[in-house]
Amino acid sequence: MSWGTELWDQFDNLEKHTQWGIDILEKYIKFVKERTEIELSYAKQLRNLSKKYQPKKNSKEEEEYRYTACKAFLSTLNETNDYAGQHEVISENMTSQITVELARYVQELKQERKSHFHEGRKAQQHIETCWKQLESSKRRFERDCKEADRAQQYFEKMDADINVTKADVEKARQQAQIRHQMAEDSKADYSSILQKFNHEQREYYHSHIPTIFQKIQEMEERRIVRMGESMKTYAEVDRQVVPIIGKCLDGIAKAAESIDQKNDSQLVIESYKSGFEPPGDIEFEDYTQPMKRTVSDNSLSNSRGEGKAELKFGGKSKGKLWPFIKKNKSPKQQKEPLSHRFNEFMTSKPKIHCFRSLKRGLSLKLGATPEDFSNLPPEQRRKKLQQKVDELNKDIQKEMDQRDAITKMKDVYLKNPQMGDPASLDHKLTEVSQNIEKLRLEAQKFEAWLAEVEGRLPARSEQARRQSGMYDGQTAPPVNNCAQDRERYSICTALLSPSGSVGEELTQESEVKVLATDFDDEFDDEEPLPAIGTCKALYTFDGQNEGTISVTEGETLYVIEEDKGDGWTRIRRSEDEEGYVPTSYVEVYLDKNAKGAKTYI
Repeated sequence: MSWGTELWDQFDNLEKHTQWGIDILEKYIKFVKERTEIELSYAKQLRNLSKKYQPKKNSKEEEEYRYTACKAFLSTLNETNDYAGQHEVISENMTSQITVELARYVQELKQERKSHFHEGRKAQQHIETCWKQLESSKRRFERDCKEADRAQQYFEKMDADINVTKADVEKARQQAQIRHQMAEDSKADYSSILQKFNHEQREYYHSHIPTIFQKIQEMEERRIVRMGESMKTYAEVDRQVVPIIGKCLDGIAKAAESIDQKNDSQLVIESYKSGFEPPGDIEFEDYTQPMKRTVSDNSLSNSRGEGKAELKFGGKSKGKLWPFIKKNKSPKQQKEPLSHRFNEFMTSKPKIHCFRSLKRGLSLKLGATPEDFSNLPPEQRRKKLQQKVDELNKDIQKEMDQRDAITKMKDVYLKNPQMGDPASLDHKLTEVSQNIEKLRLEAQKFEAWLAEVEGRLPARSEQARRQSGMYDGQTAPPVNNCAQDRERYSICTALLSPSGSVGEELTQESEVKVLATDFDDEFDDEEPLPAIGTCKALYTFDGQNEGTISVTEGETLYVIEEDKGDGWTRIRRSEDEEGYVPTSYVEVYLDKNAKGAKTYI
């Protein structure tokens, strides 16, 4: 089966068919190109979708991804992103292996086709030229034969006429011979050209055209094979990514199987557990007898806090001093309107039952977070402090690695002075060492707070005690002087006022200060708070600030108010000598209302 023998007379149709084949190939290239664009667009949309639902860094949403369900969702997003990457691979492979290769092949195919058909047209033109020569020779031979025949007839006529001279007859005979010779020459020429044409025609139909058409047939078959190979490649490109896509889907399924509802429930407990114990039973208060209020170990709930706030600030049996303000022994004055006004103020915020809690409420309202996280419940505070300690330890390790690197570089400079000046690294080394020392002090400070929260009391050296005292003096609110306390009181009064804006209360600074002063006097002659336990001083504490009290190591004192979470315990030495000491400096033993002896560090 050959186009050269079977389609020897279909040159024009073959030309149209081969052009159609190229058009089909170009159409397929366009199809693959559009497929790659769709794959890229799909991959881009998948990536954008995955990015849209990714948790934002350093946000609350990122903390939520601790739960296994959220982790599974995050894995699904990551696998979707990888899934999108495989569609990008499909697009890239189809572009490089199909689109680019076929586009190059089409250009080569067009050039080859053009060459073959140019050769065919050249052969066609040659045979047509030979045919024209044959026709011209044939017409000339025919014309010469007719001329010779007419000349012969004229000669015979002149020869038969007796009136014609002999010379005319001879002339007619010669003319007839010339014509006859010309006819013989035309015959010979015609015969030669005819033989030549027949030869060229045989070559054309049995050699040139079959060869050209065979080349065109091979070219067309190569095009068909190449198109089939491209279609196979098209399928293989998809098949190559199927295992990876399967792994992505397996990863999503595995992430779904890793969801642990019990673990998520435990994380909820760890996230929101306060560490407080449920409130105990509320004791019956017999108003027919003198009121006697005892402090319970589980008085940290809102309901008990409200009751304490009422007793301490709303009634006349209050015995708690305004924190860190010494008693003023000046004569009492008439201050019923001020007491009534302060009672209204305290009623509007019943949950804040002491000045330290008042300051914590003020800090929360202002959006400030204490450095020691004292505004958080014990369990959450412990977690935050532990996290801070871990971060500081990482920073310390990073600085130590940098110091070691600088030290090694300095040693290299000492051994090889031409590489650099060792003295140039001294400043950097000193700076790194100072950073390490600062970070260590900071870590020790947070470790002390963490130890306090966890209820541990490790043996500490005298230097550690001084450092702990330095931390307490730097971070604990009670060491401020009276003027600072009163100033804070004026600010918190303005911020927590139920009626009136902050601006209005802050403009009445003098009136608020008078209220604070009168409130201090109101507690001058109240009955002292009952002792709720005893404590033993672990270290010597020099209480130089107002509201604090000095203790000696080993001294036993009475506890009249336990630590409210700010690191200070209120104690009494005698009836007129009481104040606050750092909780980490004493070992507290509560009475029978407590659940057991507690040690604060």
